[in-house]
Amino acid sequence: MARTISYITGSQLLSLRRLPTPSIAIVDVRDDERSYDGHISGSLHYASDNFSENMSKLLQEVKGKDTLVFHCALSQVRGPTCARKLANYLEESKEDVGIKNIMILERGFNGWEASGRPVCRCTNVPCKESESA
Repeated sequence: MARTISYITGSQLLSLRRLPTPSIAIVDVRDDERSYDGHISGSLHYASDNFSENMSKLLQEVKGKDTLVFHCALSQVRGPTCARKLANYLEESKEDVGIKNIMILERGFNGWEASGRPVCRCTNVPCKESESA
């Protein structure tokens, strides 16, 4: 059975991140634009151009999280493509890594920022800013 990938709004994502013990990881799959456009605080960066080669690294980094939210600039191509690649990888491997939900942020980073939601402009990899913002 194929994993279902659903969409999440920016407001829903903020609500999930504000839970007392959020079990969510945000995966930014934009390429170079992350370095000059900023990013969602606490997000992980796995560029779409080499996402397939880095899926096992991502799975190690998100251990203990049950929800992954993917996004790119608009969440129309790269975000959904990488989310589907991971879902297919998990189906094929049959490995239980604890991920229950794979989601895509509606309107991507551009929509997040345009709505006035918090954006981090640090250059840390990974971003060390507060994940509750």
